[in-house]
This record gives sequence, C-alpha cells and structure tokens, in this order.
Amino acid sequence: MGLLRVAAVAGTASAVSGRVQRNQQQKYAAQDAAAAQSAAPAAAPAASDEDPMAQVQKLAELHKQGILTDEEFAAAKAKALGI
Repeated sequence: MGLLRVAAVAGTASAVSGRVQRNQQQKYAAQDAAAAQSAAPAAAPAASDEDPMAQVQKLAELHKQGILTDEEFAAAKAKALGI
C-alpha cells in the first residue's frame, strides 16, 4: 500500500514538474521572440500595420496561457494601443 502511494506521489510530481518546465519554455520563447522583434527595426512597421485589437487579442491569449505576466501584458497592450 505504501509503495503505491509513493508511486502516485512521484508520478504526480513528475507531471507537475513537466508542465512547469513547458510553461517556462513557452514564456522564454515568447520573450526571445519579443526581444528579437524589438531588436529588428524592419519588423517594427509590420507590427504597427496590424489591427491594434488583433494584437491585443493575441496578447490576451498569451496572458491566458501564462506566457505573459500581468505586467508584461499591460505594457504590451498599452504599446499596441498607442497609449
């Protein structure tokens, strides 16, 4: 009985650890992409040509997925809306 409990706890810990690692990788990938976009001046006009509401919707999805923090979402949203 104790061995089953240890196996269940270990399995749960492994699953949670894997999910945390995937979320961190997604967040870092998004940060790298944002840094690359801000570093490339040619890419900036293309982003401003996009509908601001579409940009905000994309940002909201990233925020919902946990890729963007509240602060990152607020800053990116303000930038997209020109505030």
